[in-house]
Amino acid sequence: MKQAKRNNPLSRLAARLQLTLEDRSQAQLLPDAKLIRRCCQAALQADVKQAQVSILLVGSEEGRSLNHTYRGKDYATNVLSFALNEGENIADLPLFGDLVLCTEVVEKEAAEQGIELMAHYAHLLVHGMLHLQGFDHEDDEEAQIMETLETVILAKLGYPDPYLEEKR
Repeated sequence: MKQAKRNNPLSRLAARLQLTLEDRSQAQLLPDAKLIRRCCQAALQADVKQAQVSILLVGSEEGRSLNHTYRGKDYATNVLSFALNEGENIADLPLFGDLVLCTEVVEKEAAEQGIELMAHYAHLLVHGMLHLQGFDHEDDEEAQIMETLETVILAKLGYPDPYLEEKR
C-alpha cells in the first residue's frame, strides 16, 4: 500500500520564490545557491504569495556605475534593490525585483567589521529582499522596524545580530 505524500512546507516555499543568479564578479568566495535561496525565502513576508527575484553579483566598477545611474551616488555600494512593482499592493501582485550585490564592497565591509563573510552576505540578501517588499530605513522609525525584522530573520537562519555593535 502506498503512503500518501505529505504536504511539504519547504516545497510550497520553493514554489513561492523563483530565483535567478548571475555572477559577473571576479570574487573567489561567494555564497552558494543554497545559502542565497535560504536567505531570500526567509525574508519573504507572509503576504507575498509569489516572487521572482534576480540576483546579480558584480565587481566594484559595475557596482559604482549602477549606483551612479540609479541613485546618483558615484561609489560602489554593498547592495542595490530594484522592485519592479514598487508602490503596488504586494498582496495582489507577485513580487518582481532585482538585487545587485557588489562582491568587493561586501568583502571589504566584512573584513573591516571583523564579521564572517557569509554572515554579511546573508544580512545583505535579507536586507535587499526586505527593500523589494517595501521596507526602508529613511527615518529612525522605519529603520528600527527594518533592523528588527532583519535581526529576527537572521537569527532564524543561525546568524548573529548585524546591528549588535551599534546597540552597545
